Formats: sequence, C-alpha cells, structure tokens
Amino acid sequence: MIIKEIDVKSVMTKSNLPVADFSVNPYVGCTHGCKYCYASFMKRFTNHPEPWGEFIDVKNWPGIKRPEKYAGKEAFLGSVTDCYQPCEAKYKRTRALLEQLQGSGISISIATKSDLVLRDIDLIRTFPNARVSFSINTVDETFRKEIYKAASIERRLAAMKELYDNGIQTVCQIAPIFPGITDVKAIIEAVRDRCNLIWLENLNLRGDYKVRILEWVHEHHPELDNLYHQIYSKGDRTYWSNLDAELREYAAAEGFPYVRDDDSRRSDFGELPIIANYFYHEEVKKSAKRQ
Repeated sequence: MIIKEIDVKSVMTKSNLPVADFSVNPYVGCTHGCKYCYASFMKRFTNHPEPWGEFIDVKNWPGIKRPEKYAGKEAFLGSVTDCYQPCEAKYKRTRALLEQLQGSGISISIATKSDLVLRDIDLIRTFPNARVSFSINTVDETFRKEIYKAASIERRLAAMKELYDNGIQTVCQIAPIFPGITDVKAIIEAVRDRCNLIWLENLNLRGDYKVRILEWVHEHHPELDNLYHQIYSKGDRTYWSNLDAELREYAAAEGFPYVRDDDSRRSDFGELPIIANYFYHEEVKKSAKRQ
C-alpha cells in the first residue's frame, strides 16, 4: 500500500449529487479495493500508476474558516472514498473535519464499510439529522472477501446497531445488488431492527470494471452468464422489474413501507425501516433533491 500526504486548498467540494450540497472526501483512493467501485475512475485525474485499492493520498487542508456559512447545507462524506478506511485510525482526517464543522449547522451523511465510525459517535451525534449508511450487499463472508476488503459483515451490523441505539439515523445500502447472487431479503431481515432506511441499488456496470465483474461472474457463477448478458449487454430490465415486484410484495406482507424514492431527511420513521428502491438511480436528477 502506497500512502502519501498531499496539501489541498479545501476539502469541501460543491456537489452535483441529488442528496447533498457538498461532497467531502478526506482521502484519495480507498484500500477496500471493491471490484465494482465506480470511483476507480479517479485514477484518470490523479496520475496514480498503482491499481485501484493500492494507494491512498491523505489530504491536508487549511482549517475551515467561518464554518457557520454551511448552516442549513448538507455534506456527503465519502462519495469517492471511505472516510473510515483503516488509515483513518492513524491520520484522523475525518475526525478533524467533523471537529472543524461541529456547531456550524451543517447536516452530514456518512457512507462507510467500516466500524471505525463508532470512534466518532461523540461528534456525529452533535450534527443535525446526522446519518450513517453502511453498504451491505451480502451476508456471505466468502463472497464479501472475494469482492472487496472491508470490515466483516458481523462488525458492520454491530456498528449499525450501536449507532441506531445512540439515536443516529442509520441506512443499510444493499448496494450493489448482484443479480442472482445477492440475497436481498436475508439482508433486510438482518438489519430490520437497526436502521431507519434500506436503499436498494442495482449493480450498474460501466467503465473498465464492467469487464472485470463479468469475468468474475463467469469464473465463479458461469450459470449466470446468460442473465448478466441479458442485463448488461442487451439492456433488459426484466430481472429488476421482477425483483421490484417480489420485494414490494414481501414488504407489504412484513409491514415495511416501500417506495421508489425516499425522503432523505425525515423524522417520522416507524418501527420498521423504509425500503427505498433505487434500481434506476441513474434517472434521479439534481432537481429531485429532497429538503
């Protein structure tokens, strides 16, 4: 692993994401090395010759002046990196950011695959509408180890529960769903008592990792070759439509609210989490941003 420190002018970047005003990434690169990671495109701009997952740039930025100017805004931490990947234990850049923004009135959403986020509960809970989302797309540790390096499923589930019990909004991102492989219902059952929202997101193959994933599927699940060909070469949405219908029926039977889009900042959560379907997340526009 190649780790170096770099100086940047600011860590707060205006965002085009439909759910945040600012995209915040204290690091460049990510050691999880997810085979499906869309953020691998960052290599085009960073001039790293190393494979994705084998380098980290630690960002150093000037202290944030007048943090109150971000009052009423929202920041998404971890759009192209994991803010709590292992190097955060040493460099504490995410914690430094939270300390600089504390009391500013900005809302934060954190996306991670790490239970290191528990270290910062004291800070996170001071932000209005703070939310932490964990990506969990399998309950099979063997599959997890083959696809990415991150905290075990058990550790992430335990971290989600601790945050939830501490009054912090939690999200389970069942993302990405691998057709024919991800057991969505099993994951929902595992998180139903420890999160407010469950996001369903399809495996969206593009760029150089499309070939990598299709090769992996062929090697490990050749019986799914035709299904993946229909979805990712022919553009057939039948699988997702059928899964949507199946999960909608399951949610109705179990009492889960099931929607095609979620109100990302709400306070009227019930006992069961809301299931939000983002199978066609590429169709979500900036104009659809919820307040």
